[in-house]
Amino acid sequence: MKWLILLALIGCTANTNSDIGREYLNAKYVNDPLGEEVYPDMDPLIRTDAFDCTTFVETAMSYGNLDRLTQIRYKDGEINFLNRNHFIETDWLRNNKDLLSVVSDKYGSTKNRIVTIDKKNWLKKVHNIDADFLPETVLLEYIPYDDLENIKNNKTLIVLFIAGKSEKNDKIGTDIAVTHMGFLMPNGILRHASSQYGKVMDTDFYEYAEERAKNKHNLGIILVEIK
Repeated sequence: MKWLILLALIGCTANTNSDIGREYLNAKYVNDPLGEEVYPDMDPLIRTDAFDCTTFVETAMSYGNLDRLTQIRYKDGEINFLNRNHFIETDWLRNNKDLLSVVSDKYGSTKNRIVTIDKKNWLKKVHNIDADFLPETVLLEYIPYDDLENIKNNKTLIVLFIAGKSEKNDKIGTDIAVTHMGFLMPNGILRHASSQYGKVMDTDFYEYAEERAKNKHNLGIILVEIK
């Protein structure tokens, strides 16, 4: 059954175009709107009236289908808080490798950001949950803002915005690199759930990237293709 759902998801996302997520434009921004409907996160498994940046991308990729969304949000599609793909850098990219491919080096010169995700420490510090996870270190190839030129993409890509270490890392108990995400459309539009403006919206990608580059902690972008 799981592989049938996965095949359906691949089929629905293979021809991704500029309409992805359009039906959710102007929906409100809510931080962490989804959960497992049980403790420790009693938020619903799906909603289409409110998003944060990650749940917007996930819901748009699944076309609002709960079974497909579950395959994206959870390892092996098994609904459980500890099984959720909490970290884009490790869980999300790895567990969705059949659907996604990092393609940054096809669109520009890249640099490396090494990040160590300490999920055990994060769970204890942020959620007061004891769990046995080993730290994971991964290397991320990103295109620096200084080297960002006009990207010629003929289909919609997922864009991950990468930052260096900051004070926030100490507060949450782990290093993180991905601080925002959205869709880069072929026309140079970024479609994303914006905490600044409180809604899902379209904006000029290059103007947005230029603003982010003004913060010394922001490094660049990773581009991800939906297979």
